[in-house]
Amino acid sequence: MDLDQSIAKHYAHGALETAILGALAAAGKNPEALTSADLAPVDEFHIGGRQATKDLSAHLDLPRGARVLDVGSGLGGPSRYFSQERGWQVEGIDLTPEYVDVATGLSRRVGLADATAYRVASASALPFGDRTFDGAYMLHVGMNIADKKTAFAEVHRVLKPGGLFAIYDVMLEGNGDFTYPVPWSAGPETNFIASAETYRKDLAAAGFSIVKERNRRDFALESFAQMRQRQAAGGPPAPGLQIAMGPTAPQKVANMASGVQRGLFAPVEIISRA
Repeated sequence: MDLDQSIAKHYAHGALETAILGALAAAGKNPEALTSADLAPVDEFHIGGRQATKDLSAHLDLPRGARVLDVGSGLGGPSRYFSQERGWQVEGIDLTPEYVDVATGLSRRVGLADATAYRVASASALPFGDRTFDGAYMLHVGMNIADKKTAFAEVHRVLKPGGLFAIYDVMLEGNGDFTYPVPWSAGPETNFIASAETYRKDLAAAGFSIVKERNRRDFALESFAQMRQRQAAGGPPAPGLQIAMGPTAPQKVANMASGVQRGLFAPVEIISRA
């Protein structure tokens, strides 16, 4: 099994769309009349969820009608938010076939099939022509990319001159024991977390200029605190990312929160321009 297959296997569920729709129905939602907002608790697979997507959006001055690439589109949450709220035409790529299928199906259910599209592909070999997109982004994806320099060069290739590339990834900050599993990896063989300095160097090597950078450790800690408060409140669990992460979800989230609290890693935004 090659690396891409190993990463795809880590995320594969087997009946993910059925599980998502069942959880939403149990929460009182009508699977035949869903909105993008209904899906936000289950399809924003990154620290801070929908709020983190909104925060990143504030740094992207792309106009309505912009053609935008989602690198590692997952279940499609950010792409649906950006297409609905910003009027972008978003095309996503992901290594996991099931995620591509589920993202496509969920976009169809919320009436965004014409504004979003997804396909199975690697960030290191993008299936698009040169200068295709006005902008690109990736949210919690780089931790699974071993060769970031090649991936960033590919993003640069498909962007028009001056195009924006926004990253919101978990980045390495300190030394310490790495406890597995975490949401993006069950072990070191698929964990390619790197420092913000490495990102900056690889982006520069690919031809990007850094526009701004923001460490979001405090935002992450607040997000985890809010999650604990909701759990302490009791009652039936609300639909959330535990559906995608499976039975090891509590351990993955706990290990991720511990890593942020210990200063081992933190989510960081980096905005660059081609």
